[in-house]
Amino acid sequence: MSEPPVEPPVAPPDDDGAPRPATPAGFRAGFVAIIGRPNVGKSTLMNRLLGQKLSITSPRPQTTRNRILGIKSRPDAQIVFLDTPGIHRAGSLFNQEMVKAALKTVEEADLVLWLVEAPDPLTPDDQVILEALRSGARPKLVAINKVDLVAKPTLLPLIAELSQLLPGTEIVPISATAGDNLDRLEDLLAKALPEGPPLFDPDQVTDLPERFFIGELIREQVYRLTQQEVPYAVAVEVEAVRARTGQGLTDVVATIYVEKPSQKAIVIGKGGGMLKEIGSRARPGIEELLGTRVYLQLWVKVLEAWRRDAATLRRLGYLESG
Repeated sequence: MSEPPVEPPVAPPDDDGAPRPATPAGFRAGFVAIIGRPNVGKSTLMNRLLGQKLSITSPRPQTTRNRILGIKSRPDAQIVFLDTPGIHRAGSLFNQEMVKAALKTVEEADLVLWLVEAPDPLTPDDQVILEALRSGARPKLVAINKVDLVAKPTLLPLIAELSQLLPGTEIVPISATAGDNLDRLEDLLAKALPEGPPLFDPDQVTDLPERFFIGELIREQVYRLTQQEVPYAVAVEVEAVRARTGQGLTDVVATIYVEKPSQKAIVIGKGGGMLKEIGSRARPGIEELLGTRVYLQLWVKVLEAWRRDAATLRRLGYLESG
């Protein structure tokens, strides 16, 4: 008697009852922590690899404050990127918590992507990162960013130095802004991940709520429009997101916190001009995110020394509970 035909594998059904397609043989999936010192281009790189903007960017260092998760689903792999705050020798409680969050992400990831900067390689802050990489057992890969800003011969000594510091580690010169060599970098990342099924739905791009990104879009404009220490003293709390039934309009209410009355005056501006400009520039991104017209209402309040208060940092999402 002939053997019955072998049925192809069928994955468990989705919540709606429809069967999921089976995971292809050799499919890989895992978390990639993008680490580096402040302002080396981590957020720009993740946004470019995803093909859309998740992490806010600005010319200022330490723009990223939270771990941002971005999901890139390919036919052969699902790469879950983790954009992290810049790792540096931190003094204040706030900066210490950001660095702690970044180092914790390194411990939890399947693969670590260390981003260094071609024009200004291997500063003392990079030594903090190097020590973390040497002490951990995670697979790692190094990308040298901003290679479009330097002459190619200057890269060879840097590649040689990195090869000595991390023997056997793949080193990839890239430009996150120009898109140079990113296809090769992505392929190397995918191949270095463990075999396994997707960790998220292929249509999912992140695990963070809309309110988080609304707050980030507002904070991004504060970073771009204000000077000196004002951006670093700013936190944004989104208090309400309410869709108006049948009107294609969403009301968004958010509070911009600063630490001093003088900073409040700067953020508001003469006759409210600065605050109006912040709202005008943030609104298009929020409308794109929500897929609707937005009426944005911004308030500015003083919350003294919020960066040094653990309870406030916890409330604003910069410090884990417990």
